[in-house]
Amino acid sequence: MDLLITLLLIIVLFALLGSGVWIGLALSGVAWIAMQLFSARPAGDAMAVTIWGASSSWTLTALPLFVWMGEILFRTRLSEDMFKGLAPWLERVPGRLLHTNVIGCAIFAAVSGSSAATCATIGKMTIPELTRRGYPEEKIIGTLAGAGTLGLLIPPSIIMIVYGVSANVSIAQLFIAGVIPGLLLAALFSGYIVFWALAHPDAIPPATQSLSFKEKLHASRHLVQVALLIIVVLGAVYSPWVTPTEAAAVGVLGALFLSAAQGSLTRRTFMDSLMGATRLFCMIALILSGAQFLTLAMGYLGLPRHLAEWIGSLGLSNAMLIAVLAIFFIILGCFLDGISMVVLTMGVILPTVQAAGIDLIWFGIFIVLVVEMAQITPPVGFNLFVLQGMTKRQVPWIAKASMPMFFLMVVAVALIYAFPDLVMWLPRSMKATG
Repeated sequence: MDLLITLLLIIVLFALLGSGVWIGLALSGVAWIAMQLFSARPAGDAMAVTIWGASSSWTLTALPLFVWMGEILFRTRLSEDMFKGLAPWLERVPGRLLHTNVIGCAIFAAVSGSSAATCATIGKMTIPELTRRGYPEEKIIGTLAGAGTLGLLIPPSIIMIVYGVSANVSIAQLFIAGVIPGLLLAALFSGYIVFWALAHPDAIPPATQSLSFKEKLHASRHLVQVALLIIVVLGAVYSPWVTPTEAAAVGVLGALFLSAAQGSLTRRTFMDSLMGATRLFCMIALILSGAQFLTLAMGYLGLPRHLAEWIGSLGLSNAMLIAVLAIFFIILGCFLDGISMVVLTMGVILPTVQAAGIDLIWFGIFIVLVVEMAQITPPVGFNLFVLQGMTKRQVPWIAKASMPMFFLMVVAVALIYAFPDLVMWLPRSMKATG
């Protein structure tokens, strides 16, 4: 019966998306149908309470502020300065400025803790600049979709906090455990860009200049202002007195101050950045509200819990258990956001994981990686929606462009399973010194 209900909801969702209905409204519509037909709770009441709760969350305020920071950087000379500073160092690297997507997302991931904020902020800076310089659109969008997921893995991470509370494990140890896998994944993304560029040399614009080491250092002066902004925001994020929302506000103020100092902040750019951030966040907020209502509907139907109980009853070996859980979470991630996946399934999954002798810190990083995969898998891949709003490309096209990044995440999961010290070495070291 669960399978039939799931198939019905999938068909309805694809029909709504295919007919051109806004994504957030399509998610809400499917959730309403699920609750109205298969649940005893009134759908209208549930929709009102859930959408209001999702829209009025205080923690959500960090997201529009980070998006606004990206808009300010995009509309002033700060984003152009970032490229001027990075370009000389990347001229001899195959793929050249495509690596700015990965580098930018890896740096900003240490600031935001959100995949959507990372993808939106870096995308606002890199998409127009890389397009103007003649880089292939498919690779610009694909690498950005994948690299944007680093916002979940490189600490601080919102989903790690949710998992730490659910699994009753140290959040500090989870944070430190995500550092090496995060850098590993960033290296895999950059490695893919290198190999792709070597295989398609004509697709990458030719190098425009050849500079000496001294000239490269001189060009790096353009990075000073952006580096200052990153240091200020990072300092705020890791300060015990500042919340993530307040750190995002510090980032906006820093971006405004720096752009004013360089003379590129005008009334027009200020208003354009504010309206651009408002439009993009309204799109994201509508999708978030719809996803939250769909999560509630799934919870009432019991579909995630029933699937998790079924997996626990199979009696699998550790390797098979991890493989089945990876497939389970990837499929579940097609319809639920990452935090909801963790909240709805951990109570059932964790006893099975503990009985198999799997370390819960390692399992937390595994969960984050498979949730990252779900960010770029349709129909409810959140990074795909963010990029659709920014590029006007259709979700299937963006999903196809990001498929190489998906398979690199599969490789990352295989690597941390084969070499668990990639995850556990830093937490063990921290525990030993502590």
